[in-house]
Amino acid sequence: MKNLFLTGASIVLLLSSCNKDEKIQAASLEQQKLDYQARQIDIEKQKLAIEKEKINFERQKDSLNKVEEEKERERKAQANRVTRKRSTSSGSSSSGSVASNSSSSTASNSAGTTTTQKKGWSSAAKGTVIGTVGGAAAGAIISKKNPGLGAVIGGVAGGATGYTIGRAEDRKSGRVQK
Repeated sequence: MKNLFLTGASIVLLLSSCNKDEKIQAASLEQQKLDYQARQIDIEKQKLAIEKEKINFERQKDSLNKVEEEKERERKAQANRVTRKRSTSSGSSSSGSVASNSSSSTASNSAGTTTTQKKGWSSAAKGTVIGTVGGAAAGAIISKKNPGLGAVIGGVAGGATGYTIGRAEDRKSGRVQK
């Protein structure tokens, strides 16, 4: 009787455990489908965010180009005004001196534009300062045992990196030539 009872209990236990595996597998498959769909939605959201960033970047680039074009027009208009003023002030002299005066005014005007372009901090200087401060802060935070030494090392490394990046920007903008 005990054997019969044990055999019956073990059969019931075996059948019920097999049935649970099928339910778990079906639920697991459904869960996997839902997870896959959620990941696909996340990927699509990321793609949309990237597209938005591209559009914003293009808009910003276009607006910067428009500003640069306006500045260039303004410089040319200023150059024309300077040339006109110099040619009218030298109008009382002979025509030969006017021709030489206009050529010298263009040379002085081009020199004037480079001086106006050099006002303010260069990108290399800005990059050096920003890199030094950022590197010092990061070095002090990262170096737990000796924050002073970490700040010095981080400042030197950040300053060098910032200078290199700023110098490259200066070359691109035409402020510094190779």
